[in-house]
Amino acid sequence: MLLFLLIFLAATGAQLFLPWWSVVPVAVALGFWRGTRSGRAFLAGFAGLALSWLLPAAWLHLRTDGILSQRVATLLPLGGNGWLLALVAALLIGLIGGLSSLSGYWLRRAIWNGPPAPVSGAARRQP
Repeated sequence: MLLFLLIFLAATGAQLFLPWWSVVPVAVALGFWRGTRSGRAFLAGFAGLALSWLLPAAWLHLRTDGILSQRVATLLPLGGNGWLLALVAALLIGLIGGLSSLSGYWLRRAIWNGPPAPVSGAARRQP
């Protein structure tokens, strides 16, 4: 839960001042620092970035009566549905966030845990 909140808050802050892809290094760094398990790191990154993208998209859609989002949705095979565009965008950025956070967790595991231990001599068969 803490990793989710950290990713959500840091990504929301980064998106205000930096390009959209700046959320990737944020998720990698926080997954490296606070990730405890691979599944939890992925879910925290997915949910944190998807929510940090979906809430502003929904707010902008409501504030502008969906004018821009409906126009963009007509360019894609979404039938002009602005809400569906926001959900698809949140799903895509969620996958990016989940994979980024998971990559940070795996990077920490690769650095500090090292390669897997060799199999014991009893389990190996010599030709």
